[in-house]
Amino acid sequence: MAKRILITGAAGFLGSHLCERFIKEGFEVIGMDNFITGDAKNIAHLAPHPNFTFIKHDVTQYIIVDGPLDYILHFASPASPIDYLKIPIQTLKVGSLGTHNLLGLAKAKKARILIASTSEVYGDPLVHPQNESYYGNVNTIGPRGVYDEAKRFQESITMAYHRFHGLETRIVRIFNTYGPRMRLNDGRVIPAFMGQALRGEDITVFGDGSQTRSFCYVDDQVEGIFRLLFSDYAYPVNIGNPHEITIRDFAEEIIKLTGTDQKIVYKPLPIDDPMQRQPDISLAKELLDWEPKVGRTEGMKITYDYFKSLSEEELHRSEHKDFTEHIKK
Repeated sequence: MAKRILITGAAGFLGSHLCERFIKEGFEVIGMDNFITGDAKNIAHLAPHPNFTFIKHDVTQYIIVDGPLDYILHFASPASPIDYLKIPIQTLKVGSLGTHNLLGLAKAKKARILIASTSEVYGDPLVHPQNESYYGNVNTIGPRGVYDEAKRFQESITMAYHRFHGLETRIVRIFNTYGPRMRLNDGRVIPAFMGQALRGEDITVFGDGSQTRSFCYVDDQVEGIFRLLFSDYAYPVNIGNPHEITIRDFAEEIIKLTGTDQKIVYKPLPIDDPMQRQPDISLAKELLDWEPKVGRTEGMKITYDYFKSLSEEELHRSEHKDFTEHIKK
């Protein structure tokens, strides 16, 4: 009999790729999403599959899943700045109430649960690169605090269930991930830059562009999560690509990739925007025998081709302008 897995946030970018992977591995997948940021089209192709079931539900409300569950992946959360700045209360609730509900479900079903945390728990780091023993530098009352602290609480309650109830738990700290099915104008660096290039707009860089990011292709991220779920390690593990690049240099890469002649324009840096972001993946290498395989050139080409295939309506949505307004506050 196939193992059963519940994946929350199933209609999101990462969630939809995880649904695909576990179906491919022979699991019976139950996807759950309330579409507050997810998109039904991300999982529409999975609907006819006999091993896929979808439940529309808000995980901050009591969760009922009939039958046995072997595993739970909790990926339900706004993950981009434009989302968590527009819906801060919902972001805090899904990290607290939603996580509590899913941990309770895992306990009741005797299921192993993997929680999706984030590199944002490190805040604007004073340690570089960031390893799992670093406690972070987070502004609890800043505009980004609603996401950072939701994830930090999520880790704390997960470890409490692990220690107090003996629950089998796993925690992945996800660094910047990209690939097909990202929302074009969700406020994150890659879709923002590519959207501007495709629309013929200038590329907007916040600050002087010297801040750094590290980008992991989605297939590599999914592989790391898959291996972590079946490991014997209960504590947080960084999964990301350690190849670091400045935002200014990355903007130049996008202009070259898209073959456009946009200028780079500079705007004030958002409050608490991290100046450095690079994962130390030594633990993942040792524990999971994992490291990213897809180079940025290859991954960005695939992602750009995906964005080029979008409709004119999707291409010209103005969410990026909303994000600019939020970060000024």
